[in-house]
Amino acid sequence: MAKIQVNGNEQEVEVPISLIELIKKNDVAQPEMVSIQVNGEFLPRENFNSTLIYDGDEVDFLYFMGGGSN
Repeated sequence: MAKIQVNGNEQEVEVPISLIELIKKNDVAQPEMVSIQVNGEFLPRENFNSTLIYDGDEVDFLYFMGGGSN
């Protein structure tokens, strides 16, 4: 087992784990709308299937919300 950080919380996972598997493991709501940072860098959506996560990696699932008006 390896330790990674997901949205600031430590998780133990078998590595390597694909980003798609990690999305499923974390029950990410609306995965088609999420942006993902791995070790501080945003990944293009087309790289989600090919990106592997390893021990010590930091992953953030981010949603950008519009809104607010005057």
